[in-house]
Amino acid sequence: MIARVAGTLLASDIDRVEIMTAGGVAYSVHIPLSVAEALPRPGGGVELHTALVVREDSWTLYGFATAAERGMFQRVLGTTGVGPALAMNLMSALGGDRLVRAVQENDLATLTRVPRVGKKLAERLVLELRDKLVASGDAPMPGRAAAPAGPGADAVRALVALGYPAVDAEKAVFAALEDGGAGDTADLVRRALVRVAKRG
Repeated sequence: MIARVAGTLLASDIDRVEIMTAGGVAYSVHIPLSVAEALPRPGGGVELHTALVVREDSWTLYGFATAAERGMFQRVLGTTGVGPALAMNLMSALGGDRLVRAVQENDLATLTRVPRVGKKLAERLVLELRDKLVASGDAPMPGRAAAPAGPGADAVRALVALGYPAVDAEKAVFAALEDGGAGDTADLVRRALVRVAKRG
């Protein structure tokens, strides 16, 4: 198993990077959005915790910022009907901590907002992952704040309903809360939309 890949970032895209190792071997690694957002510029150093998925016609590396995120990916991948692409889609759309919460809280509404995840698959994710998460003592992934509550949570849901990814919606609402306080939901949504527009 290739557990880590470390070296110089040669190139990056929204879902993939090329890393040149010290031994002169370049690896192509698929990544979730959380990793893509934290990458250095090409030429910078990068180290990823990786999972190798072997199929009859391909060997594919998937890379994560932490071993905990890699473990989450592997558990999601073990769910009936979930392949690597869909597991990465879940990780990118929700992030590790949000995905853990959705499974633990039986939050089908959040799970079904992810493309290609219908109600039946969301129910299967909850059924098959909840015991594993409890048994392994999973907690929210490090490096991300807890989800906003009260008007903040309502504002996040409103942004997601408007078509924004959950990760972007949470970031925008957190920024609005830090800059201008809580306020009511409508005010938070307006201020968060301004931040989403600036980021875009």
